[in-house]
Amino acid sequence: MAPPAPPASPVTLAATDLRYTVPPAQVYPRTSVRLGEQGTVLVRLVVDAQGLPTQVSVHKSSGHARLDEQALQALRAARFAPYTRNGQALPWTAIAPLEYSLE
Repeated sequence: MAPPAPPASPVTLAATDLRYTVPPAQVYPRTSVRLGEQGTVLVRLVVDAQGLPTQVSVHKSSGHARLDEQALQALRAARFAPYTRNGQALPWTAIAPLEYSLE
């Protein structure tokens, strides 16, 4: 009997291909507002075949730890539509931008 096939490597998606079923709740930290902190956090996601984030990490910092941590929390709680190929749901990875702007 052959051993089971290894899990599929995640497919890489562009940020424009992300489909949220529960979008990230972007909360601007009060201290960041008071200090005028702004920036875009690029978050690396690994999402399983069911659309649940399994790994979330900062790919590129906004330059402000509070904004980076808030972006990680928001994307950990987000849910995604499964990515399918030939009718089969697959795990995937992407870099998701979250922008924090006071304008």
